[in-house]
Amino acid sequence: MAKLVQLRRRLGGVEGNRSLTTWTAIVLLVLLPVELLTLLALGPLLPVHVFVGMLLVPLVTLKLASVTYRLWRYYARSPAYVAAGAPALLLRLLGPFVVATTLVLLGSGVALVVLGPGTPFVLTAHKASFILWAGAMGLHVLGHLRDVVAVPTAWLRRNRLEGRATRGIAIGASVLAGLVLATTTLHLADRWEDGGRSEQHEVR
Repeated sequence: MAKLVQLRRRLGGVEGNRSLTTWTAIVLLVLLPVELLTLLALGPLLPVHVFVGMLLVPLVTLKLASVTYRLWRYYARSPAYVAAGAPALLLRLLGPFVVATTLVLLGSGVALVVLGPGTPFVLTAHKASFILWAGAMGLHVLGHLRDVVAVPTAWLRRNRLEGRATRGIAIGASVLAGLVLATTTLHLADRWEDGGRSEQHEVR
């Protein structure tokens, strides 16, 4: 038990967890606008849409894991996490909805890439979950703007927390895993382009 406590302290404890969550969110906030911009011309930008979407999967998994750990420690009544407090009530109520829509959005997106055209139910789920996710995520980001600003500011001031290297490796490994996943599945986007051409040919 003592070794476990020591390990948690070396990883930065509550603030280390907050830092990991926030830095992962910052990386996601860089990639998500790129993914959203592809919707403006999804036909020609479909490969980019698929690539970035797959790149997001490990990063979103890391963020969910970090947030879930914090919640578990809080509701397990860990003194440090209880002292740090819980998010505002609105954010706590919104959280499960954000997680659910994120899982459906990414899950249906991956399914569409793997299964290809001919999956109208999955495509409908993907579109519907995106609409719900976009609204919930907008509120979620606004509610956490203080953390998004505070953590990088502390880093610039060299307020160093223990475990920086470990957190950096975790984020870097997630980006690398995303790149591998995106690269190895990019060719599957061709089936959607071929499917679109086939539908246009049938209409003609």
